[in-house]
Amino acid sequence: MMPASPTRRSLGRLLAVAAGALATRQAFSQERIMTNPMTAQNERAPARPYVGMWVTADGHVRHELLPNGRYDEARGNRKSAYQGRYTVTGTHIDYVDDTGFTADGDFIDDVLHHGGMVLRRER
Repeated sequence: MMPASPTRRSLGRLLAVAAGALATRQAFSQERIMTNPMTAQNERAPARPYVGMWVTADGHVRHELLPNGRYDEARGNRKSAYQGRYTVTGTHIDYVDDTGFTADGDFIDDVLHHGGMVLRRER
């Protein structure tokens, strides 16, 4: 195998420097959004009133709704049996697991009704 030409090495270095500069700029921009009260107000994620752990009465099924719009469902001794994303519209929740399977449910009086199950917020 022949060594890379000087032009190829220079191009590789240039690309590495550009990628580093871009990453630095993105980190700086994100920090500015998080620390600047004028932009932070407009850039905040929507409130998620249902974030937390939801559990069936027997503790067999546990849905952890994360603030980033992801969920992690445990069943029995099987941690992370299902994972995916969720969206809440009003009091209705839609789930899409990482394999593409979909499900939904509704929050009624701070109780999650999902797939024939009743889950209560863990306190």
